[in-house]
Formats: sequence, structure tokens, C-alpha cells
Amino acid sequence: MAETFTFSLDGGKISAHPGQSIMEAADAAGVYIPRLCDTEGLKPQGSCRVCVVKMNGRTVAACTQPAKADSVVESETPEILGYRRDLVRMLFHEGNHLCPICEASGRCELQAMAYRLGITQSTKYPYLQPVRPVDASHPDIVLDTNRCILCGRCIRASRDIDGKNVFEYVGRGIHKKVGVNGDNLADTNVSIDDRAIHLDICPVGCIIQKGRGFFTPIGKRQFDLAPIGGEEKGHEE
Repeated sequence: MAETFTFSLDGGKISAHPGQSIMEAADAAGVYIPRLCDTEGLKPQGSCRVCVVKMNGRTVAACTQPAKADSVVESETPEILGYRRDLVRMLFHEGNHLCPICEASGRCELQAMAYRLGITQSTKYPYLQPVRPVDASHPDIVLDTNRCILCGRCIRASRDIDGKNVFEYVGRGIHKKVGVNGDNLADTNVSIDDRAIHLDICPVGCIIQKGRGFFTPIGKRQFDLAPIGGEEKGHEE
């Protein structure tokens, strides 16, 4: 095994192996760095930027930035927490996230991240209120891109694990969205058993399994039992 090295994370020492990202090293040490587009088993792409940290005074994405020996990394400072709050607020304002009536409420990572960061209402930016079609053509799956945060987790899972390339980004800028490799979901080879369709892949309520809405009682849902990332940090200022 290659020789390990250490770096500083919020004043504590973290051990890392050459090639490990800041996030991988922090996870191995039991230190949580918030993230939305990254999840276990998928190649990081650094798109959501919620994992933003400062390394030696420069902002970087913790999921893609390699750890460096003797570097100084800041993650839970007021400045960084402010960046994360703004990013999460913008994700709420860019889509249609009606948490009280959403099937993903209580297991939605965006909702849970907002609670972790002390955000109880998103009023800092104007709502874009997109109007996107809901694809319910498949017998087992619904795709509601009104809730999509463009994390790309379904794209990477379908491509790298399922080997199907069912999902991909289409469009540019404000018109960018997740599309499918057919006229609709029913026209693809997607299956309810695909890794891309598992409940832990989509962090919001964009990919829905038919017949499984509101399947866990309030109080017993994933983030009713424990906050995202464990002990809560970073309260609204």
C-alpha cells in the first residue's frame, strides 16, 4: 500500500492515500462533507458544488479535488456554509419542489440538506417555476424533471453500472435537462430493477417508482430518523 500522508481539515488531521479526493479521505476518517451530486458507487463529477471547501485559500470541489499533503482545508466556516446555503437555495428556486406533497419528502437529500444548513424557506431568489412534461409512459417508472437538480446520478448509474445509457443531459444553460434515449421512458430499455432507478440514486423526487409513493409513515422516514450526514452543523445566520 502506498504511504499515507496527512492534511488539515477544520483544524483536525486527516490521513489520506495518494489519489484519494478530499471527500474520500474525510469519509474514511468519519468526517462528513455535504454533497448532493456525489454518492457511493458512482464516479464523482463535481457538478452541484455543495461539497465546496477551501484548500489553501482556494475554493475547490471536495469530491473531485485530490487531497494534498500538509494542505489546509476549510469546510465548516461561516463563509463556506454561506456558499452552500446559496447553492441549495438556488436549487430549490430553479425547480418545482413542493415538499409537503412530494413522494420523496423525508428521504429527499435536497430537503434534508436544507434542514442541515438551517434553511426553512427559500425566498432569496425569484422562483423560475419551470413547466416540464412528466413522463409516465413506463409501466413501472415516472420521470418528473420539474424536480430534477441535474446531479447526473441517474446518468452515471445507467451508464457505468447498468450499461444502458438510458439517461443523458440535453440542452444548454437554463434549458438543460435530463432526457432519455427514446421518445419516452416506455421507448427505452430501462427496468425497475436498474441501479439508476433505485431509491438511493435520485436524491430528489424526479425518478419515481409507481406503486411506491408515500410508503413510509411520517416519523419513520430516512431523514426523520437521523439528519443527513449525522450530527447537524451549520445553522442559519
